[in-house]
Formats: sequence, C-alpha cells, structure tokens
Amino acid sequence: MGVSEAIGIAGLALIVVAWAISLKNPPPLRLSILYSAGSALLTLYALLSFDIVFILLNSLALAFSLASAALRIRRERGRRL
Repeated sequence: MGVSEAIGIAGLALIVVAWAISLKNPPPLRLSILYSAGSALLTLYALLSFDIVFILLNSLALAFSLASAALRIRRERGRRL
C-alpha cells in the first residue's frame, strides 16, 4: 500500500466514524434519500474507475444513508402510534 492509499483509508475511517456518530440523530428523510441516490451513482462511478478507496467510501455512504432513512422512518412511525 502506498502513501496515497494510506491517506485515503485514514480519511475514509474518519468519515465512517462521523457517520456512525450522526446515526444518533438521523437527518430528514428527504436528505437521506437524495444522499442515497447520489452515493449509489458515485459507487457505480467508482466501480467503473476501479478506485478501491472511492468504492469503499461511497458504498459505506450508501449504507449509512439508507440506515439513516430507516431510522428516520422508524422514529416517525413511532410518533404516530
């Protein structure tokens, strides 16, 4: 692994930690849906570019944004009951 990959993985790790912290208070559903769509497209782009750090980053972004959307939906349903 080269220096650039190590820097990319370190940045990826910091972003993942920030996302994990943000799951305590998920963003609005509309934002999560838009973020999910953008992350899905960027994951596809990264796959076509064969950039492993970018693939991991955007795959994780997609997973976290879908988790945020699910949490927001669960909280909204809980308020209605």
